[in-house]
Amino acid sequence: MLLENRVALITGGAKGIGRGIAIRFAAEGCDVAVNALHPEGAQKVAEEVRVLGRRAIAIGADVAKSSEVEAMVARVLGEFGRIDILVNNAGGTGAAKDTPVEDTPEDVWDRIVDVNLKGQFLCCRAVVPHMKKNRYGKIINVSSMGAIHPPAPLAHYHAAKGGVLALTKNLAFELATFNITVNAILPGPIKSEFFNEMLRSMSREEGEAFFRMLAKKVPMQRMGTPEEVAGVALFLASDLSSYVTGEAICCGGGLPLSPYEG
Repeated sequence: MLLENRVALITGGAKGIGRGIAIRFAAEGCDVAVNALHPEGAQKVAEEVRVLGRRAIAIGADVAKSSEVEAMVARVLGEFGRIDILVNNAGGTGAAKDTPVEDTPEDVWDRIVDVNLKGQFLCCRAVVPHMKKNRYGKIINVSSMGAIHPPAPLAHYHAAKGGVLALTKNLAFELATFNITVNAILPGPIKSEFFNEMLRSMSREEGEAFFRMLAKKVPMQRMGTPEEVAGVALFLASDLSSYVTGEAICCGGGLPLSPYEG
């Protein structure tokens, strides 16, 4: 029980990597606040957490809006009394498609950067004072392999995820003396709902071919799972990583040992 009696706030926790982390944390004794833009999905995951014998709440909030983030953190503190672990997982590309930078609309750029980078800043800003007071905290920021090995023309998404790495380094330095560690995970190709929007325009056969193509780019010759990312998150959330901060851990089956493109 590596997280016994800890409390975690996980953003973007309704599906994929966020859900995988929530379930793994609960199995290790953690109470979980599950955030999602739409509360219905978060509630389903919260119910899964309760089945494992841990307390859980579901919170619908847009992490790109400071008022909603502050209300979310206040609710978690009100119900659980503390936040030991913050997992900044909310993000994604939404309906944004591979687009050359010169054809990227400003409003699309702003929304992608707001959700993937500003949202992590706002959540950290809201949680850090509480962690400082307790002189304990684990912050895990989810970036992307695309931040260092862009596989497609998604400048807004990859720039935001690159900013997450800089934010992680800065906060790790700033918070080290308060016994708060800040680390990042860079998932590679993970088979999850992240690809749902893209797959809507494909037939089943085209989707399967797409996943096979992604797998061939990975040295391990397969895509990863949310549960495998959750294992890395568990290490960073537990006291096994008590002397690890400011690190960016790739979870990509060997990437970037070989090119992610071509």
